[in-house]
Amino acid sequence: MNSKTNEILLTELEDGQSGFIISVHGGKMLIKRLADLGLTSGTWIKVIRRTLFSGPVQVEVCGSRLVLGKGLASKIMVELK
Repeated sequence: MNSKTNEILLTELEDGQSGFIISVHGGKMLIKRLADLGLTSGTWIKVIRRTLFSGPVQVEVCGSRLVLGKGLASKIMVELK
């Protein structure tokens, strides 16, 4: 976590924590796929549940609940609120 701005990977958030997406790291196709799901910079996101170790992360974004694999979720940087 970057202590100056509270930037953290989505996979590092605890259940119930939320923030704003500040960046998505990946290729054009990944960024487009996530954008189609509503996961873009500036979007509010909340972790509903995450599983231990390398399991998926359930999030709420734009009024919808999504389940993201750990690999995908680890490419999303969030600013805590």
